[in-house]
Amino acid sequence: MKNLSHQELARRIARDIPEGAYVNLGIGLPTQIANYLPADREIFLHSENGILGMGPAPAPGEEDPELINAGKQPVTLLAGGCYFHHGDSFAMMRGGHLDICVLGAYQVSEHGDLANWSTGAPGAIPAVGGAMDLAIGARQVFVMTEHLTKKGQCKIVPECTYPLTGIGCISRIYSDMAVMDVTKQGLVVRELFGDITPEYLQEVTPVALTFDLETTDNVPCLSV
Repeated sequence: MKNLSHQELARRIARDIPEGAYVNLGIGLPTQIANYLPADREIFLHSENGILGMGPAPAPGEEDPELINAGKQPVTLLAGGCYFHHGDSFAMMRGGHLDICVLGAYQVSEHGDLANWSTGAPGAIPAVGGAMDLAIGARQVFVMTEHLTKKGQCKIVPECTYPLTGIGCISRIYSDMAVMDVTKQGLVVRELFGDITPEYLQEVTPVALTFDLETTDNVPCLSV
């Protein structure tokens, strides 16, 4: 089956971020979304280490070692962007001032629970960090993830078995196979990517799926 690449998925998610939104892009895959936000759309990217107004990644050789995001990756600053204390940054996160946060995931339950900071393995990261604040504080939380692990296990599960980041916090899942909304009635598939069929998606996903596919502006496989 043909799935979206990480870059293609980042570009797909960027399309759904509206004009004027205040957005946090979580560490890992979600940071790539910054490279595909439409130039004609004013979007304010936030980083929990105290930046508002981030731009795309800098060109090779133009990195500023003092300008990094929360994942220690070099970033750029758009005109009007600013820096502030991380205490103020967390107050922004916890105070409901972010419209959207896009996070990676180890697991997402069919109820919208998120596990994204630890697998519980010995020597794993000892604390959840800012992910918990983002998961609970943002008005909408999107997940960007591969549908299956390298071992072929689905990351979308009936109940999370890894330590939780947030309970019932996810509103939409973007995997490399599909777009799914978390609803009171369960997971609703809105869009399929590549040659993924409803039958195959249900076969590899161990929770019941409802299919309400959008018929316009579908993205079977984006080029980058």
